[in-house]
Amino acid sequence: MVRHLGKTRTTVTRRTRQVGELLKEELDDIIRREVKDPRIGFFSITNVEVPPDLRTARVYVSVLGSDEEREATVEALSSASGFVRHHLKPRLRMRQIPVLEFRDDRSMEYAQEISHTLREIRAQDEAFRRSHPQPDVEHHPDSEEPQ
Repeated sequence: MVRHLGKTRTTVTRRTRQVGELLKEELDDIIRREVKDPRIGFFSITNVEVPPDLRTARVYVSVLGSDEEREATVEALSSASGFVRHHLKPRLRMRQIPVLEFRDDRSMEYAQEISHTLREIRAQDEAFRRSHPQPDVEHHPDSEEPQ
């Protein structure tokens, strides 16, 4: 299967997907256990994209908190990327450990906004239907129309 992600048209293969998932698990463990930066808030690694050459990895991080806390967490993770890569080396069977690019992932926030908007639309629709009842008109396809 080949998919294209984002604007850069990164090809996703079985191998890159597997490496991304492995990196996601290992990064989460290393960051939680080894990185002792107080700027790192409550985070979740949502996705890791790896191109076919396996030289880089875009790590998407969702952070619970204010914009300042999000920014501080992503900055702290970016500054710790060398330390994290050093800890990845003994855990991965790869010749080269990818360069890590941490990015703020706001997709969950965006999904919540969409969900909230849909609930509002549904409530408005129900209120409109209650204030403008439709007459009960039954039409059965089997019944004959009078002529």
